[in-house]
Amino acid sequence: MNIVAWIILGLIAGAIAKAIYPGPQGGGIFATIGLGIVGALVGGYLGQMFLPGVGASAASVGALTLPGILFAVLGAMLCIFIWGLVTRRAY
Repeated sequence: MNIVAWIILGLIAGAIAKAIYPGPQGGGIFATIGLGIVGALVGGYLGQMFLPGVGASAASVGALTLPGILFAVLGAMLCIFIWGLVTRRAY
């Protein structure tokens, strides 16, 4: 596993997910990278579970391929959604 590939995939996936997902998410560059890396793991795992053999495993190993980035972005968007639910303030 190449740490540089994970960081690059995390940066790409986190930035795309933050740009697509509506509303303010906050966080800086390190939060974006972390979100993208976690999203890659989540997206790769869920992709392998529900769509075996479609290239979803590329995200879980940090591959910089189109399917890897796609599943990483979807996983990062799911993480943003869950993070929003966890940190929501009651008014």
